[in-house]
Amino acid sequence: MISLLRWLLRLLYGFRAFNEAAVDIPGPVLLLPNHVSWWDWLILGVCLGDDWRFVTSSTTAETSWIHRRMMINRRTFPVDMNSPYAVKRIAEYLRGGGRLVLFPEGRISTTGSLMKLFDGTGFLILKTRPKVITAYLRGACRLPYSRNPDRKQLFPRLSVHFSSVREAPRFDQVSATAARALLADWLRTEMLRQQFEVEMEMGPRTMPEAIAETARREPGRIVLQDVSLKEVSYRRLLMGAQLLAGEWRRRLPQNSRRVGVLLPNVNAMPVVILSLWSAGRVPAILNYSGGAGPLLACARLAGLTHVITARSFVERIHLDLEPFRGAGMQVVFLEEARDQLSSGRKLAALLRAFLPARPRPGAAAEDTAVILFTSGSEGDPKGVELTHRNLLANVRQMLSVIDVTEKDRLFNALPLFHCFGLNVGLFLPLVRGAFVFLYVSPLHYRVVPSAVYNLNCTIFFGTNTFLAGYARKAHPYDFRTVRYVFAGAEKLQESTVTRWLRQFGLRILEGYGLTECSPCLTANVPMIPRFGSAGRFLPGIEYQLERVEGVGPEGGAAAETNPEPAWHPNGAGRGVGRLLVRGPNVMRGYLNPEANTRFQALGGWYDTGDIVRVDEDGYVFVLGRLKRFAKIGGEMVSLAAVEEALAGAFPQYGLRFAVAVLVRPDEERGEQLVAVTNELKLTPAEVRAAVQARGLGNLAVPRKLKVLPELPRLGSGKLDYRQLEKLI
Repeated sequence: MISLLRWLLRLLYGFRAFNEAAVDIPGPVLLLPNHVSWWDWLILGVCLGDDWRFVTSSTTAETSWIHRRMMINRRTFPVDMNSPYAVKRIAEYLRGGGRLVLFPEGRISTTGSLMKLFDGTGFLILKTRPKVITAYLRGACRLPYSRNPDRKQLFPRLSVHFSSVREAPRFDQVSATAARALLADWLRTEMLRQQFEVEMEMGPRTMPEAIAETARREPGRIVLQDVSLKEVSYRRLLMGAQLLAGEWRRRLPQNSRRVGVLLPNVNAMPVVILSLWSAGRVPAILNYSGGAGPLLACARLAGLTHVITARSFVERIHLDLEPFRGAGMQVVFLEEARDQLSSGRKLAALLRAFLPARPRPGAAAEDTAVILFTSGSEGDPKGVELTHRNLLANVRQMLSVIDVTEKDRLFNALPLFHCFGLNVGLFLPLVRGAFVFLYVSPLHYRVVPSAVYNLNCTIFFGTNTFLAGYARKAHPYDFRTVRYVFAGAEKLQESTVTRWLRQFGLRILEGYGLTECSPCLTANVPMIPRFGSAGRFLPGIEYQLERVEGVGPEGGAAAETNPEPAWHPNGAGRGVGRLLVRGPNVMRGYLNPEANTRFQALGGWYDTGDIVRVDEDGYVFVLGRLKRFAKIGGEMVSLAAVEEALAGAFPQYGLRFAVAVLVRPDEERGEQLVAVTNELKLTPAEVRAAVQARGLGNLAVPRKLKVLPELPRLGSGKLDYRQLEKLI
């Protein structure tokens, strides 16, 4: 019977099982899979011997005769989940050498993602010390009898992936309650890591292939919209990409592999990117917020010969293109390319729209997908090469920990030349099958909240600066449909968090990342948030903490490091230091020769240049960039910590209040701090009191106070320290 069922699964669903030998070990052993459909028992059951039993709920079994037939038989272990003796019965069976399948979520997922784990799982592992195998059921979330809101398929591709046999870590130095929680946390981390690794192994290898795979499931789904209110389906997106790809093959010489893209957040942007991939080109996305000078420098760094833009956009921002032409670059206007498209080519593109998009013949995951440029807030911008593998890895890392569904509607006003705006705000929803609205500027503080309200968006992105601006102008009802707000790029201030909680009833989830990391490294997620931190490292990311002399837990004087715990989410333990990371999302390299030489010398590790503290639970607290530490009287002082102390200390000056801290030479103490603000009424005495109120010492008190009408900012919302230095 088992052989027949397995043959039918193979015939109808292309079923495959991986590392099946792992489940042949003797008990006591717990098999712990994710739970996404009513058919999970069958998918697992065809891989297991007769003595494996599934833990089921005896109370649910009484719902109907069908439930009773399925949940009470020789292959099940029914228990009353409402009874305090349920876990005890399971533990006794395991101690007797039993082999059990237990769904640790305790219910079928309603999101398709891993939900919170059943409390008793950690207790079972603690008390019986069984061998542990996790399993990832891939594709079952698409079956008709699954409860998530995604589009269902009659015959999705199914596979089950068994982990190797694991021994759970021991926690002998903590209470049983704490050990139980730590074991559940360990299990969740292992299950998320397995999901990510399987998706990387089994999923599409390049970004256009991943988008095309999603598009084939529902080509008519509306996935894009911009300020023109024109809706774009997957079909139109792929058709437009195919049409433009033909134009680029005709217009661009074969040796012009890198092509500049100078466009705002409009529907044309993803179409152009996909078309360049299809034409075998690499888009270099240019940051237009800094003016013509930095733009031209970035274009030269990338060795561009052609730049694609729109005439209407260039006229709107009053950009002078003559320097580009003077440097030997050709400017290609989308309006002209569109006028050259014939009806026959449009029909041919429509027919090809359902075929898999390919960046070029022979393209690989390790090929460069995009070139982005760092913000240049503290120095010259660097050109960053991100591969298809980098981008897809970060998308899958985020999707493994955040329950984005096809019903979600994302609002993205972060510029697409910013890595967070591009990969998380655009590519993630396109790969996932969710709708995204592209808005041209995050600075329209009154318009953006109204747009979110009118579009019924559910996920929203921003930086601290932008989120504070929206709070000043928004109606309390504007974000009524929003369920997640994610913040990055700069430190999230307590005043912004408090305002959003009180005014909109929304918790802001802060993350941390860099362009070189595609960009996300850590994220607070709805399941396990911790206020004040940047969350935990995403699956698949390793880290090291390099000790920095003189820097302690809060950015002040160094203290003794805490002992390492028996288990840590990423293995490196807790402590304070300069952060180095490694993972599939870390860039291929820099375009800048010197910077690239330093990066390649680290053998796959990337030096973030940031000082962080990792606590005992694996949460990351960013203390500041090493460049933004001052050495005063022989001790290290974090400029970011001083800025944070000042930012939320003066509610009387309103949300428009801004402050920055710079370093100046000092003959007596080596260096001194200078505070720069846009508030005329702020006094040195208030600055001193605010710093001391946060528990920072006298060395952290700025010795001078400067006032500017406005503090310069980059297009991403971060303070432009480089420009600020020039003004001061």
